[in-house]
Amino acid sequence: MTLAWWLVIALGLGVVEVLTVDLIFINLAFAAVAAGLFAYAGFGLVGQLVAFSVVAVLLLLLVRPWAKSFMERHTPNIQTNVRALVGQTATVVEPVNQHDGRIRLDGEVWSARTSGGEIPIGASVIVTQIDGATAVVALKS
Repeated sequence: MTLAWWLVIALGLGVVEVLTVDLIFINLAFAAVAAGLFAYAGFGLVGQLVAFSVVAVLLLLLVRPWAKSFMERHTPNIQTNVRALVGQTATVVEPVNQHDGRIRLDGEVWSARTSGGEIPIGASVIVTQIDGATAVVALKS
């Protein structure tokens, strides 16, 4: 194979990495670049495959764990969708009890219930959990 083919393979692996963000395919892409450099240096297919294999194993065993832990330390843990609503403050718009009720949460009216007691209209509550389309709330202290 030639340098150009290895670079095409590396590019393809890079695209897959962008889609998965698992730090596996980027290491394989660097291994493909290394194999391409061996091809450019005049090594045969066997030498190129050995270079690809050795670099891939080294990168996956040595660089990936470090890079993955670095990313986890420096990437904020942002909650999205309904998970982001847990802990939010809401206002009761219809009395909430153990079976039903309504709250205004994040600008929308949600069905709600509480684990005990009744919460009157106008009270501030905190969302403790989202159960399907129902917010489970507790009276805000």
